[in-house]
Amino acid sequence: MRVSPDLSVEIAGVPFPNPVMPASGAYEVDEIHDNFFSPSELGAVINKTIFLHPRPGNPPPRIWETPCGMLNAIGIPCDGAEAFIWDKLPNLRKLGPPVVVSIAGETMEEWIELSELIESTGMADLLELNLSCPNLSDGIPWSTEEKTLERVVSAVVSRVKLPVIAKLSPVVTDIADMARTAEGAGASALSMINTYKGMAIDIKRKRPVLGNVTGGLSGPAIRPLAVWAVYSAYETVKIPIIGMGGIDGPTAAIEFLLAGASAVAVGMYNFIDPFTMKKTIEGIRTYLLEEGYSSVREIIGMAHTRA
Repeated sequence: MRVSPDLSVEIAGVPFPNPVMPASGAYEVDEIHDNFFSPSELGAVINKTIFLHPRPGNPPPRIWETPCGMLNAIGIPCDGAEAFIWDKLPNLRKLGPPVVVSIAGETMEEWIELSELIESTGMADLLELNLSCPNLSDGIPWSTEEKTLERVVSAVVSRVKLPVIAKLSPVVTDIADMARTAEGAGASALSMINTYKGMAIDIKRKRPVLGNVTGGLSGPAIRPLAVWAVYSAYETVKIPIIGMGGIDGPTAAIEFLLAGASAVAVGMYNFIDPFTMKKTIEGIRTYLLEEGYSSVREIIGMAHTRA
């Protein structure tokens, strides 16, 4: 009789029962999703990124299907931190898996205030800084300039005790350098990667299809780029990596684990198949059994082994 392999991993000192979680904004904990499988089966749960104050998001159309992917220009609409803390955070906390709270700030002061506010609730296990969202004061993501990235991460780390995850943008010259910067600034883990900037044009109207003109490209089309980003960062940093970008099932997830991710996050494919994360957890377990491994931790970073 074969013993079921151990799927548990650890991210910044927080134990995950398995390495599969949603990407921020790609899975809602509600009664509809509970009809497919219980979110209590996930390795961790996470919210759609919140800001300190309410935001309306971008004008429609906000989503456009592309070959092997999707463009989205949602604009991170939210009801603000107070509504999140009262209405949604308690529901995430009672599910059982670790709770990752994804936040973003429009100013340095907002990053600090929001991180302190979330920590004060006592309901979060980790804090993810969505550094890839627009910096509205000057129009650039926080994680595309090393000095800006270092300032935000170090500022938040100095004010909270929660482990801080830095979510990085791939739209940089060398993402491994940005990973090193985030680690040096005190980040306890990395989320890699966010979407690539892209656009589509309606040839009949001769105009961009998205209300925001550009959007973030996600889905299997970007997976080879995301796997490379994780692989290169793994050789550069010592902190754990949560890999994401085009994961559509267990095979893709295992690629990321072999590349060096300690956990994986499923995004766009949750909209196509709401069973994707459940299938991914089961598929990883089957793979480990077939390959003769007793723990998922044995394969993390294995692609770096030189013959």
